[in-house]
Amino acid sequence: MEFLYFLAKTGFYATALVTLGSAVLVVTLRNLFHCALALILCLLGVAATYLYLKAEFLAMIQILLYIGAIMTLLIFAIMLTNRLADQSVSQTNRQSLPAFALLAVFNVFCIASLTAVPWKINPASLTAPIDAKILGAHLMGTYVFPFEIISVVLIIALVGAVILGRTDQ
Repeated sequence: MEFLYFLAKTGFYATALVTLGSAVLVVTLRNLFHCALALILCLLGVAATYLYLKAEFLAMIQILLYIGAIMTLLIFAIMLTNRLADQSVSQTNRQSLPAFALLAVFNVFCIASLTAVPWKINPASLTAPIDAKILGAHLMGTYVFPFEIISVVLIIALVGAVILGRTDQ
């Protein structure tokens, strides 16, 4: 039993390392298409983390919605934009040092906040079954408006990519 615990713990840390590594690649790679592929790997790592937390429904939503739909839309928009490979488009950013400094301050703040909070866990909530019917009713009832707003924003992004990708200008 201890070997299985060690194996699960090692798998979790390996998943976290791959997720963080691919997140770093998302912001450091120079090719936008490669950044999108690294983002897919990062989102898969987040879905695997959901599986470790026994949130299978969220893992499947992560895979279907973010990786399946949004990343397909993003890669489609990247492929439609033909001026991204142009030499006149800058591939570097001069604000990387201030961004990393701000990120370090943000991480220190988040870690300090998370360690200062006394996390009181109700043992009954750990064993309570998660009802997908109730969760689905909330997602399609209470939170349907945010989903619709996201779909409108994605359609606007796709139309914008098509306009940018046109060659008849």
